[in-house]
Amino acid sequence: MPDKSKPRAPQPETAPDRITKTDEQWRAQLSPLVYQVTRRHATERAFSHDDFPDRPGQFVCVCCGQPLFDAAAKYDSGTGWPSFWQPLGADSIATSQDRKLFMRRTEVHCARCEAHLGHVFDDGPQPTGLRYCMNGVALRFVPHGEQDG
Repeated sequence: MPDKSKPRAPQPETAPDRITKTDEQWRAQLSPLVYQVTRRHATERAFSHDDFPDRPGQFVCVCCGQPLFDAAAKYDSGTGWPSFWQPLGADSIATSQDRKLFMRRTEVHCARCEAHLGHVFDDGPQPTGLRYCMNGVALRFVPHGEQDG
């Protein structure tokens, strides 16, 4: 039974463009750090990958290119990880309960390839009150005008 005390994004019912690869394929595609964070649920060191440009654009999944967050929803949480107050859409991300390290947290994944992105907490700014605390290596910034499609 899900923990209703934690924020949860609506879960996508189906993902017609779901990307599934073998562990070997992910290892070949990703750098060792990106592989550990996105496929093995590791966390990068704080302040090691939070230096994204401050301009209009989108943050996409580094593994599959799924659009995740708009730059307008990014804010400085002081934590050392890129933080956002909302995802681009309910179908951009998925969440699950993380009970590692003797804590109960809500883990955030890419809805398309299930890459581990970070966690969501209920101590963020208005209008949502949420803090999507993401691993910077799990994201790629794409300036407006350079998005696919």
